[in-house]
Amino acid sequence: MVCQECKERPAALHFTKIVNGEKSEVHICEHCAQEKGNLFMFSGGSGFSLNNLIAGLLNTDNPISAAKAEGFKEEKVLQCERCKMTFPQFTKIGRFGCSECYRAFEDRIQPILKRFHSGNTIHSGKIPKRIGGSMHVRKEIESLKHELQELIIQEEFESAANIRDKIRELDKKLSDKREGEQ
Repeated sequence: MVCQECKERPAALHFTKIVNGEKSEVHICEHCAQEKGNLFMFSGGSGFSLNNLIAGLLNTDNPISAAKAEGFKEEKVLQCERCKMTFPQFTKIGRFGCSECYRAFEDRIQPILKRFHSGNTIHSGKIPKRIGGSMHVRKEIESLKHELQELIIQEEFESAANIRDKIRELDKKLSDKREGEQ
C-alpha cells in the first residue's frame, strides 16, 4: 500500500479512526509521520510516553465529578502527608512521590488495581515450576480450604464433600513427595 500523503513511499503506519460510528483509515509512511508529528504523535522529543499512558489510565474522574468540583471549590484535595503530592499530581505524572503515597491514595488506587489485575488486589507471587512443586500444591490446598469453608457456610454439603476429597488427595500427594525427598 502506498502512502496517502506523499504517494511515493510504501505505507508503514496504518491508523483507524472511528468517530460517531464512521470508520476512516489513514495509511502513511514513516517519513510523512515524522513530518506531521503533532498530528500523529510521533514528534521526537514530545511524543506519547508510557507515563502519559499510565496517567491517562489513572485519571478516573468523570465529567460529572469534574463539574461538581468546579461548582463547589470546597472539595478537599487528597494529599500525601510525607511528600505533599496530591492525587491530581500523581495522575498527571503517573508515579508516586514516596512510599507513603500508597497509603494516602489507597482508596482511589484499589479500584484501578482491580481493573488492571482482573479483580486481584493481593500479590501472591510467582513460583518457578521446577523449584516450587510442593509450593503449588500447598497453595492449591489453601485455596480449596477457603472454598470449602464458603461451601459449608452456604450449606452446599455435597460440593463441600467433593472439595474435601480433593484436599485429602492433594495432602496425600504432598506427603508422598516429602517421603520421596527423604
